[in-house]
Parts: sequence; C-alpha cells; structure tokens
Amino acid sequence: MMNSTHLSYFTLSVYFDTGFFKYLFFMIVMCLYVCILGANVLLIVVICVNRSLHEPMYLFLCSLFVNELYGSTGLFPFLLVQILSDIHTVSAPLCFLQVYSVYTYVCVEYLNLTVMSYDRYLAICYPLQYNTHMTSRKAAKLIAATWLFPFLSIVVLIFLTVSLTLCGNILDTVYCGNFFIVKLACSDTRVNNIYGLFYTVISIVIPLLLILYTYMRILRVCFSGSKQTRQKALSTCTPHLASLINFSFGVLFEVLQSRFDMSSVPNMLRILLSLYFLTCQPLFTPVLYGLKMSKIRIICKCLLYGEV
Repeated sequence: MMNSTHLSYFTLSVYFDTGFFKYLFFMIVMCLYVCILGANVLLIVVICVNRSLHEPMYLFLCSLFVNELYGSTGLFPFLLVQILSDIHTVSAPLCFLQVYSVYTYVCVEYLNLTVMSYDRYLAICYPLQYNTHMTSRKAAKLIAATWLFPFLSIVVLIFLTVSLTLCGNILDTVYCGNFFIVKLACSDTRVNNIYGLFYTVISIVIPLLLILYTYMRILRVCFSGSKQTRQKALSTCTPHLASLINFSFGVLFEVLQSRFDMSSVPNMLRILLSLYFLTCQPLFTPVLYGLKMSKIRIICKCLLYGEV
C-alpha cells in the first residue's frame, strides 16, 4: 500500500501487442490529429479575423473549437506514444495531468453547449430583445464562467484522488481516468464518490436538463411561428443538437465502462468506444459547423479557394 503521491507510475493494461500494425495505427491516429488541429484552427482564425462574425453565437463557437483543441491535445500525443511503446506505463504526475485535461474538457464542452442553447433560445424566442439580453459583455462573462468553473472544480477532484492510499497501479483503460484510479484505493473513498456524483450532476446532468428545457421552448415557438422562424431554428439548432448527441453517446459509454463490468465486450470495441468522444467529437464539431453555418462556410471557401 502506498499513497498515490508516492506512486511513481501506472500501467495501462488494455493495450496489447499489434506487431507491425502499430505503425499503421500510429499513422491513422496522427492523420486524425492533424485534421483536428487544421479544422479547428481554421475556424478559430476565420471567426477571429472576420468582424462580421464577432457576434455572441460565433464567439461561443470559437470557445467550443478552442476546447476541441484542448481536449484532443490532452489525449493524442499520449496515445501516439503508447501506440509505439512496448511498455505501456505512464508516470503518476502525467496521469493526473491527463485526468485533469480530459475531465475539464468534458465539463467545458457541456457548459459551452448549454450556453449555446441558451443563446439560440433567446435568438428564436425573443428575437426583438436578443441584442439587449445577449450583449458582447454578457457573452464574454458566460464564456469565462464556462472555462473557470471546470478548471477550479477538477482541482478538488484531483486533490481528493491524490490523497488516497492505493493498493495497485494497474489501470484497465486506454488513458488515465479518475474513477479507474479510485478503484485501486485501499482507503475509504466515500468522499471521492460523493464529490464525483456531485460533479457529475453539476457538469453533465444539470446542463442536459437546461438544454432540454431550452429546446422544448424553441420547439413550442417553432410550431406556433412562421415558416421563416422554423427555417432559422433548423439551420442553427441542427448542428448543435447533432454535436450534443454525438458527444453524449461517447461520454455515456465511458461512464458505463468506469462504473460497470465491461469484460464481456470485445477488447478492441472497448478501446474504440472509450476513445470515441475524445477522437471523433473534436473533428465532428468543426466539420459540422463549417458545413452547416452559411456565413462560416462562405468565408472558408473564399479563404481556401480564393473565391470572392
């Protein structure tokens, strides 16, 4: 038994020898990471450079794209190293840093999507008062809160985990997860479990309920409104809903995997599903918004193909 602060490394047991195919997997993951970096950086630059996009909706989108870069960077360099490595270990400080990165990414993503749904709710349900209710200053405050709350709350989560006494160092996962570390504990984990439940409710359940409420109000207005109102709602809400559903699917599997025995699921399928929300969402989001948002799509075409 040892305190997790005195533990030097963790071993990731899910990885297995793929032989020569590890170089193929490395190239696939590397190409995916480059695409994620390119797509998100392109849209961030487009929004920052063009004054016509300096509106709350696009500022929230910019924050979302920055978070996609942040979340993918918390995983991909680590994953690339593990694919080529013959010994799948990670130092304890780096493991806790990855836990911090992944958990803050998830929380920021949900809070960002919640703020975006609130913005669409104001734009569709109160179009005449929108500019009064959603000013640039208010948008900046919402974005700041979206990032500040997760970065502070996860510090507490990490502190509680670090203070545990662990009976082992083998993690049955592809990357470092807080609950997988907590399951190694010999000491009492009730405080960790209570805070983990509290954090899950605050960062996932409440945002999802708020999003559900705003969309119920939006649908009510759409059904009673004009065709133009329905088209506006469809064009701006479709990518948001698709992004939310895609992300929630991946997070749901990861929560289920950490809480229940998933040994009956094939190992390769477990790996792919556990990586889903950290690999697909960062590329899915910029591609979806780049294709569906007409202003962004037109400016990207002009930038890439030199069209006027």
